[in-house]
Amino acid sequence: MNVLSFTWLVKKENDGLILRDYLSEKKRVSRRLLTDLKFHGGQLLVNEEPVTVRATLQTGDKVTVVFPKEIKSDTMKAVPLPLSICYEDEHILVVHKRAGLATIPSRREPNYSLAQGILHYYELNKIASTIHIVTRLDRDTSGLVLVAKHRYAHSLLSQQQINKEIEREYVAVVEGLIKVPRGTISLPIARKSESIIERTVDYKGKEAITHYEVLDRVNNNTIVKVRLETGRTHQIRVHFSAIGFPLVGDELYGGKTELMNRQALHCYTLCFIHPFTQERLFLEADLSSDIHSLIKGTKLFT
Repeated sequence: MNVLSFTWLVKKENDGLILRDYLSEKKRVSRRLLTDLKFHGGQLLVNEEPVTVRATLQTGDKVTVVFPKEIKSDTMKAVPLPLSICYEDEHILVVHKRAGLATIPSRREPNYSLAQGILHYYELNKIASTIHIVTRLDRDTSGLVLVAKHRYAHSLLSQQQINKEIEREYVAVVEGLIKVPRGTISLPIARKSESIIERTVDYKGKEAITHYEVLDRVNNNTIVKVRLETGRTHQIRVHFSAIGFPLVGDELYGGKTELMNRQALHCYTLCFIHPFTQERLFLEADLSSDIHSLIKGTKLFT
């Protein structure tokens, strides 16, 4: 993918539209992407002739958008890492992230992250793109991560996120026995004043809503399926700790580490609409071995 371009034929119902409105309303090209096209080496063509966004379209016109070359960050070094790829096409990549691996570089580990492993994968496969992470996971949370392979896909998937159209479900193991079969935790979350990492329930914070369903109970722990309505940092961990059921292994939020040395949290399903084919994609990732060992023998996971 040396040059990313898309071509469409103008349909009768779009006759008379100016190009800017056609791209923004019919093809969901954001204002930011249009700015990139104008100032960073992109092109707008109608019938293979350069035009501006003010061009008026006619039925049968061939509209081509050539996006600027993807520029890789000078500060992010490609690192060879084994990747577990669950889905890939020319627009999208879905990987199964292992626990203990940061999604993006951090102060703690500036040179070892999933993003850097993906960058190395791109270089090996001559994919001319930079990193566009759509859904992140905490360093010690395992499971599915959605990645866009170019800026246009990233823009479309980000809009799905805003519209709450990307659905993720998690399996978590919490300390204690939750008696009610299902429930919703609605508690606002903010950064803890004395920490750059830790979050806390704070009524001056941002709205955070977590839905859960009890799957099973084992050894004074509860296995829950979790769905997020909002996506605050550490939301699942903070919410269950706040109601008295910290995640097993989550020392930061009050969990004990005798059974696991990281939070027992795994993103096991991911569902979204493919931004170009409009196909509904549903992906599932097997539980990580440490969580599987923790809950094996239950009626759900033998």
